[in-house]
Amino acid sequence: MANKRDYYEVLGVPRDCDAVVLKRAYRELALKYHPDQNPDNPEAEAHFKEVSEAYTVLSEPDARARYDRRGFDGVGGGVGVDIGGFTDLFESLFGDLFGKKKATGKMPGRDLRYTMELSFEEAALGVTRQIKFPSPVECGSCHGTGAKNGDAGMRQCNSCGGKGEMKVQQGFFSLSKKCPTCAGLGKVIGEPCEVCKGGGTVDKEREFDVTIPADTEDGATRRVAGQGEPGKRGGPSGDLNVIVRVRPHAIFRREAGVVTCEVPVSIAQAALGAVIQVPTLDGKVDMRVPAGTQSGTLFRLRGKGAGKPNARADAHVRLIVETPTALTSKQRELFEQLQSALGEEQIPIQKNFGAKMRESGNGQS
Repeated sequence: MANKRDYYEVLGVPRDCDAVVLKRAYRELALKYHPDQNPDNPEAEAHFKEVSEAYTVLSEPDARARYDRRGFDGVGGGVGVDIGGFTDLFESLFGDLFGKKKATGKMPGRDLRYTMELSFEEAALGVTRQIKFPSPVECGSCHGTGAKNGDAGMRQCNSCGGKGEMKVQQGFFSLSKKCPTCAGLGKVIGEPCEVCKGGGTVDKEREFDVTIPADTEDGATRRVAGQGEPGKRGGPSGDLNVIVRVRPHAIFRREAGVVTCEVPVSIAQAALGAVIQVPTLDGKVDMRVPAGTQSGTLFRLRGKGAGKPNARADAHVRLIVETPTALTSKQRELFEQLQSALGEEQIPIQKNFGAKMRESGNGQS
């Protein structure tokens, strides 16, 4: 291909196409002409270089603008990159589709789990706790290799010949996979390290401060990035996942995320009204109960629920009117007198319910 073709023509896209269309066109053509998919085909390799060069220029806004104004002169006559450079471009965009990416042997560390038990108040208001737990750390004797004398104690893997990968043919494509024997390193342990017995890590107790935010509920997970098991051979560390378990409270519970408690009051207090003490996360507070309060009535205490110090939610108090039991003869007599003295205006709920029953045909006429 002595004469260069217009880059837009090469990719088969209009001159005003956006980046999404441009990338889609390049992907289709690069997959079609990739050298690994067309072995010993110089024409396909030339097409691959052509579409890669076109995409390299048009995907870069400044270079595309210069090309639109001045053509090939605006980009120095074209992109002088060899086939290896274009293959790197392909893999950076679409991954190792043909198994050409070099195995590094890096192994990420595993995630660790720690269960933290908190009181109801700690979970609702937030707390910072120091936790201690055994965790694998890199063996200082072998520097994480697992081999006696460190890197010097490693030998070439016989399964992959030191390449770290093995070829697998899957239909039309030739793919590669990490060597299962050496985990992609290309080397295996010769003589195991005496300290870690070949594992590359040793257990060590760690201390770590974990901050549990306010308004945390039971079962929530607090992820601490990079504080898990260390990676091997330069791999990234795992994460520490702290699972929160909230101990049940004798009084408080959560209803739809709201801190709620039930407080009993006597019939007299509900009928006559009273000022009672109710519990909160901060201690007892006085609350006024209006006369005629019904059982199940919900009261709201502003700023007494869960949350940060300056952004506390409200708490709910549900009153439960307690019916007295085991009455003495004198107490029964007083209640009978009260019942006889009550008119319909004092028991409107019963009155309305009776009317509904009669309307439905379930009450007496």
